[in-house]
Amino acid sequence: MSIRTPRSLLLLVNSLFAMTVALTSAVHADDGPQDVASTSVPNDDPVYALLGEFVGPILVGENKYEPLALQIRPVGGDNFEALQYRGGLPGQKAHKPEAIPLIGRRSGDFVVMSGGPWAIFVEKEHCLLVDREGKQVGRLERVTRESSTLGAQPPKDAIVLFDGTSTDQFTVGEMTADGLLMAGADLKPMFQDFNLHVEFRLPYMPAATGQARGNSGLYLQSRYELQVLDSFAEQPTINGIGSLYRFRAPDVNMCLPPLQWQTYDVAFTAPRWAADGSKVRNARVTAWLNGVKVQDDVELPNKTGAGQEEAPTLLPIRFQNHKDPVCFRNIWLIDRGLTPVAKFPVHPTAKEDEPDAAPKKEAKDKDSADMKPDAAEDNKPAEAKPDLSS
Repeated sequence: MSIRTPRSLLLLVNSLFAMTVALTSAVHADDGPQDVASTSVPNDDPVYALLGEFVGPILVGENKYEPLALQIRPVGGDNFEALQYRGGLPGQKAHKPEAIPLIGRRSGDFVVMSGGPWAIFVEKEHCLLVDREGKQVGRLERVTRESSTLGAQPPKDAIVLFDGTSTDQFTVGEMTADGLLMAGADLKPMFQDFNLHVEFRLPYMPAATGQARGNSGLYLQSRYELQVLDSFAEQPTINGIGSLYRFRAPDVNMCLPPLQWQTYDVAFTAPRWAADGSKVRNARVTAWLNGVKVQDDVELPNKTGAGQEEAPTLLPIRFQNHKDPVCFRNIWLIDRGLTPVAKFPVHPTAKEDEPDAAPKKEAKDKDSADMKPDAAEDNKPAEAKPDLSS
């Protein structure tokens, strides 16, 4: 049943529509420094408080509802961008990849987004959707998702590369004061075929754009780059997170908001060479971003981006330094030439999955609470810990 919105609210919607349309060409203009980065949650920042994901039902017919999802991010000053999805968020089973881009501007402690069929009033914990007649047609609740492989511990015979105690496994590598690996580290041991687990945290850089926004990268054998970048609330791109840099975009953009811990799980098979130096088989890679497969056994005919030239010799895995404070933790590797292949990716056991590490679920509606990509849309309440696996 629709709810009649007061005329004063409708007038506000109309005025803010005009404002946001005027801002379209100036969203990134005069935003000040582009390299200011936060590595901890700015609790007193009203802009950061509006960043995130929202899910809920919208009215699409007489007593008929369907899920709608929103990803919203600040882009400098009081300006915001968002992507609106039917069916749910990226990684959820009913998610429809066609997105409607929205723009908006903050007013106090809320933002009004425009560009789609509704005005969307975004507040810290929820969003209200209002149609052109001033009727409320939906309410989306904030959700906080967590990778299904976050906190996964190394299986037996895996090689622990970084656990926060030292950088002994790196020829180049520095730790932060709180035991995190800084970007710009090169592994000491070199590997041919391997399964790699990495957890990373992107800085909060609301004024930065493009490749200047939380940039790093996983260079497999120093040759093939899996991009690390704050691509939250963007469509999949060939140089965004989850991509094989400048070679192939991810199948889905599973980036979570900055300052949340995220995961890469990578199964890599090196190229093979003949005695005369000719290549007889290309490298292959499968990658999961936050537990969802984004690259599926992709063949790599050559190095990617700024990677080193291909050759029969091994080179180290590199954690690229792009001058942004990206941090890493819980890094381990299964050398498939030495260790029997176990099930991969690895998910935390019940014992490892401590209650205080469980994802926060703030959605009140049953449809909006489903964070499992394999779960049917049956209006069942979500589990305490969303499963983002493919």
